Amino acid sequence: MRILIHDAQIITMNARDEIVHGDLLIDGSRIAAVGDVGHPGDVDRVISAKGLVAMPGFVQTHVHLCQTLFRGMADDLELLDWLRTRIWPLEAAHDEESVYDSAMLGIGELIRSGTTTIVDMETVHHTEAAFHAIRETGIRAVSGKVMMDDGEGVPPGLQETTEASLEESVRLLEAWHGRDESRIRYAFCPRFVLSCSEPLLTAVRDLSLKYQVDVHTHAAENRDEIALVEASRGMRNVAYLDHLGLANERLILAHCIWLDERERQILARRGVRVAHCPGSNCKLASGIADVPALLSMGCKTGLGADGAPCNNNLDMFHEMRYAAMLQKVTRGALALSARDVLRMATVGGAHVAGLENEIGSLEPGKLADIILLDLRDFHTYPSVGVDPVSRVVYSATRDNVVMSIIHGRIVMEGGVVLTLDHGDVLKRADRSAKRVMRRAFGETGVPSHAVQA
Repeated sequence: MRILIHDAQIITMNARDEIVHGDLLIDGSRIAAVGDVGHPGDVDRVISAKGLVAMPGFVQTHVHLCQTLFRGMADDLELLDWLRTRIWPLEAAHDEESVYDSAMLGIGELIRSGTTTIVDMETVHHTEAAFHAIRETGIRAVSGKVMMDDGEGVPPGLQETTEASLEESVRLLEAWHGRDESRIRYAFCPRFVLSCSEPLLTAVRDLSLKYQVDVHTHAAENRDEIALVEASRGMRNVAYLDHLGLANERLILAHCIWLDERERQILARRGVRVAHCPGSNCKLASGIADVPALLSMGCKTGLGADGAPCNNNLDMFHEMRYAAMLQKVTRGALALSARDVLRMATVGGAHVAGLENEIGSLEPGKLADIILLDLRDFHTYPSVGVDPVSRVVYSATRDNVVMSIIHGRIVMEGGVVLTLDHGDVLKRADRSAKRVMRRAFGETGVPSHAVQA
């Protein structure tokens, strides 16, 4: 299909940070021309974009689709208590249908708010259901099954043997990696050091090399977590991963808040990619990552909302503002500019996802992952004398996104996600949430220690 987006203000996010006025020509799944397209020839659809902003779709570098169903069920806790008392029991109570419903709920929110690519981490069981949701909705995803063969406080429903974890991960990789013209890709997802044995981690290292796929895990998110890793493994998180040979250009690390200088040097030297999750880091009281330092050292760094129960939404507009403003409070007004943050949300995220040659900027030959924003509203005006990037980062909201295109396919238009049934997704989400809560916490569906109103 050939689509012409006509008369838009185009934030290209290319190497020259060009903002141009003109057209975008989509031919099949790729961008054929940007700006002055000349005579495009026959097109199947012309989209009038007069007054609209066209830009690359957002790339979220760390999300948990399987947790969307738990939104609002794990508030006001720090990381380890949040996992042990709420999230792990809920994940252990998942079934195939609830994982699918959770993924559909999350993807609907992501697409509606302009995210076109995710780096996703599922739970121990039923990951295939999430892959089916990813395929049906058209979102671009790097995803994988969580791996957990060790750890304190892990409920029986999440406990697995090393062999079973590896076998299921490889099975899923071979079934899904590269599906739908490589719109779907697989990554090995050991949860974090505290829930993974050394044999599991070294096997993941070897399998990542064999299959040439990414490893996606958490590190240095919480000070108590780091202390436990030091006590059990004899060194800090990143140093331990480097010791095992996992710190390399195929590793994606979420959070990286509490790094020492040696660990920062490891990340930079080894080409490790970082997912910064400022909203989640605030809500779990984890801390504020020194993102300017990572960027200055050349670390590829993107943004992610993490999961709905540690953020309560999956909105990249929120993450961009968190990212910029937290750095200003702690490191000065110039620490992270609007342009820096928008790059993290687009082309920087593409680097973290390993897709920088395919997405993240609007350039001929790249895949057509494009969003249109209508900034003609009270909260985004005036429009004259204002940097368009500032308008997107500091003023726009999810409601300004009027169209999302992924792989050349229109998946959201006029606020309606076209690849799922909105009402059905909401109804199924409530039904599955009720079932999972009862399975996790008994007939009341409430943890025994939770404070009741």
